[in-house]
Amino acid sequence: MKNLEKYKKDLEQLLETGKQLHRRMEWECNQEQYEEALAKEKPEIREVIRKSIEKLPHFTEGYQSWYSEAKTLIRQLLPDRLDDFVGYYEKPKGRKAVDYENYHISDYLLRLTITRGGLGTEEVVGPSAAIPRFQQQLAIVSAIRRRFESSLFDIRQIVQADLFDSELEAAKALLKNGFLRAAGVVAGVVVEKHLSDVCNNHLLKTRKKRPTIADYNEMLKRADVIDVPQWRFIQLLGDIRNRCGHKRDEEPKKEQVSDLVDGAERVTKTLF
Repeated sequence: MKNLEKYKKDLEQLLETGKQLHRRMEWECNQEQYEEALAKEKPEIREVIRKSIEKLPHFTEGYQSWYSEAKTLIRQLLPDRLDDFVGYYEKPKGRKAVDYENYHISDYLLRLTITRGGLGTEEVVGPSAAIPRFQQQLAIVSAIRRRFESSLFDIRQIVQADLFDSELEAAKALLKNGFLRAAGVVAGVVVEKHLSDVCNNHLLKTRKKRPTIADYNEMLKRADVIDVPQWRFIQLLGDIRNRCGHKRDEEPKKEQVSDLVDGAERVTKTLF
């Protein structure tokens, strides 16, 4: 269950980083009020608080990597909340005007401020409107922790991920010892099984009794689960797998099998 422990560790780190980003966000939006409050404190206390603020990651610099990592974890462990999570970041399509209701984190990163009046002195909406959106994103990430603790948590995919890791380690050992075809076949089986799971996750069915990597790849592309570059990448993995699995005059090259093993690891860790 090493993947389960890894997910827990990654989750705790994400939550801690998220809390720090939230504190920085609050400071950036309410700096004048904080400065007024600090002025009333003793010098030594002011110094401690200022140093703690200086250690916080800058929101603009830290948020994007936090968002990408959190999005991946949510896609794997809480997929029914993924659209909500993304929605708090992305501005709505077709937005004609910006107000408090449709101000999103992507607007905050640009420090977008909407004003009105002859001199633009009255603020309609500004960066502070993004604070509740980020709080909601943090709440979604926190919900994953409760899912770990729940007896209803489905660990099938995590167990499967552990099995894939073991099989890929075996493929790497075969490759290292020169058993190219065997290594390619093992890695190919991992890719095929994972793509089957991804199709099941997205309720994609096929009438074929023995679908191949190519079949699953086409289904995922038609359903817009993967884009063209991903489709081409998986297509290449399937071609290498076929070369390893079928007796032909041309033997698979070590570099090709290495690409297949590495590609299998990439697919199982990034496509859900």
